[in-house]
Amino acid sequence: MNTPIQLYLKDLERSRGDLLAEMEQEARDKEFPIIGPQCGRRLMIFALMIAASKVFEMGSGYGYSTVWFGHAVGPLGRVTHTDGDPENTSRAKEYIERAGMSDRVRFRTGDAIALLGQDDSLYDVILIDIDKQDYPRALAAAVPKLRLGGLILTHNATWSNRVADPNETEETTNGIREYNRRAFEHPELAAFLDPVDDGLAVSLKLDPSVRSALPI
Repeated sequence: MNTPIQLYLKDLERSRGDLLAEMEQEARDKEFPIIGPQCGRRLMIFALMIAASKVFEMGSGYGYSTVWFGHAVGPLGRVTHTDGDPENTSRAKEYIERAGMSDRVRFRTGDAIALLGQDDSLYDVILIDIDKQDYPRALAAAVPKLRLGGLILTHNATWSNRVADPNETEETTNGIREYNRRAFEHPELAAFLDPVDDGLAVSLKLDPSVRSALPI
């Protein structure tokens, strides 16, 4: 959405710092999808708001979102970076080392849904940014691994506005639509969708008795 207010917000909410700027330039040069500075800012602030110390990323690429979360969790926190491509993991390790965050990031290469399912921890924040047709399965995997009061943050929730096009029937679009429907109807989640930068769905985990009493 390139309305005047959106262009204003893109400038106002840009990232600051040479490392993030370099990562953003790499994304432009390689046409590699990253969450971008507007969503990155939100990920960091949401994590700070709930004093998150444990974050699991389902789809981390070369570590752009990991850096934002790394700032939020601080030196005593932990961010789990996952990606199916070893080259992305290797590149992410380089950036994370340069950011001075190697002690707060662990790296896992493979299928993010399977990796989360194998993990015994409860997390404060779970990011979903994997193949879009897999979003509904990712949601089902994420809710049990999230503490009460934790957040699921999901990128590309508007998918270049395709979710609102009734003629759009691609598997990826349908996957996101189904994800959004399930998140909004989930008995343990209070959800909203911020249309910023291709959409960021935000879901707060609540006790079902609390969730059922809300007018949403």
